[in-house]
Amino acid sequence: MIFVFGSNLAGIHGAGAAREALRRHGAIYGEGRGEQGNSYAIPTKDEVLQTLPLRIVEVYIWGFLCHARAHPKQDFQVTRIGCGLAGFYDAEIAPLFALAPDNCLFDAAWKRYLPAKRFWGTFKEKR
Repeated sequence: MIFVFGSNLAGIHGAGAAREALRRHGAIYGEGRGEQGNSYAIPTKDEVLQTLPLRIVEVYIWGFLCHARAHPKQDFQVTRIGCGLAGFYDAEIAPLFALAPDNCLFDAAWKRYLPAKRFWGTFKEKR
């Protein structure tokens, strides 16, 4: 299972799902996008930790969706990327995953936005 989390382009995985990815899923400090160990970083903030425009986040999400389609034997556990420190609303981000392949599983908080998808639960950071 690949843990998909929101990140910043500086690769500073200091809080939330990004910290979980660093501690438990092989994310690499200093790498802000793409597959790393058993994780995949989708940037929602820039190099100086400012929230990226939604249209830019959408481009990174499309990149991830292409990656997920290209790796059908892997399952991807998608967290509520961008809906924490980046400040986006679930209603803004979740629909961007509407065309995700079946090997993507989503945080149950997105059930109302992605009713035909698979879900895994809700992310709670482990201390």
